[in-house]
Amino acid sequence: MKICFLGDATAYHLSRWSNYFSKKGYKVSVITLNPEIIDGFDGVKVYLLKKKIDKSDLISRILNLAPTLIKLKKIIKEIKPDIIHTHSVSPYGYLGALAKFYPFIITPWGNDVLIDVKESKIEKIFTKLSLKKADLITCDGENTEESLINLGVFPEKIKFITFGVDIKKFKSASDEEKKNLKKKYFSPDSNIIISTRTLNSIHNVDTFIKAIPFVIEKISNAKFLIAGNGTEEKKLINLARSLEIYNSIKFLGKLEEKEMISALLASDIYVSTSLSESGLAASTAEAMACGLPVINTDTGDIKLWLEKEGGFIIPVENPVVLAKKIIYLLQNSEIREKARKVNRKVIEERNNYYKEMGKMEEIYKKLVDSYAK
Repeated sequence: MKICFLGDATAYHLSRWSNYFSKKGYKVSVITLNPEIIDGFDGVKVYLLKKKIDKSDLISRILNLAPTLIKLKKIIKEIKPDIIHTHSVSPYGYLGALAKFYPFIITPWGNDVLIDVKESKIEKIFTKLSLKKADLITCDGENTEESLINLGVFPEKIKFITFGVDIKKFKSASDEEKKNLKKKYFSPDSNIIISTRTLNSIHNVDTFIKAIPFVIEKISNAKFLIAGNGTEEKKLINLARSLEIYNSIKFLGKLEEKEMISALLASDIYVSTSLSESGLAASTAEAMACGLPVINTDTGDIKLWLEKEGGFIIPVENPVVLAKKIIYLLQNSEIREKARKVNRKVIEERNNYYKEMGKMEEIYKKLVDSYAK
């Protein structure tokens, strides 16, 4: 079976998904619009769709559409895939629908069907048309499924598949391992709180930073890791400096997978201050797999994933409440230990990368077989 993915080749979600099938012996290709392709596509051939106009505004996107589509069809003709799977509706689902190749699957990534369709009538029209053309749609959240149905998708056309966590890589560390890893960032006796969300407005990392002065006031050895990059990076660094807490934070930038695991294992608490989510964020799931207690804003499907002993669900944009929960967890090691076991078990049982990709493999086979008949 030849599988062709259309998606952002800077996204680890896409590389992990495509690598699974490459390692299983399938011929896998990725077609992307993003020239900043990350390392880690193992045995996967990546094709770049060069845009005629390197801008993202609406007019540029419209002008790019015809030449991009011609190039896409040429690559598809060369690859001769058995199935095409687009990751995100905009823009890859649009291109997949216009390519008129079947079988065709779309996996929304959250904002495309939760936010973009509400903010733009044009996005909503293209999204609805693309979803209608797809043979099948996978999603990882009940809130996303509800949005898809509101956009006119029949429920029987939707399959629930999470991105999954590689539980062989993301796992708990012993106390001794954790102390050694802490040295990489701060001192071995520091209490480390981590955020791994991208530094874009939707993830509201400024709330995390605003909570830090309250925490430091009570816990003098509290230190903070902020992993990820994004449009708000400079703004967040300036905020930390203005609050005179910059020396208590390390901004790590975008991390490779091994570095991300190292940062998580060095940490004692994971925080997500996002304003919106599809299902359970992959970054939250990874932290849970590493045995971290979680403090997460009340977004997406977090209430379906975070059990009472696994951490706290807090309101959005409330640094005071966030700080209180961080302090409570730092002062109660037995609560953190319970959370470690509970969160790890949840991911092993319900968000296991190998199980989820196994489900996806069966979906591919059935769709390809149905078109072969």
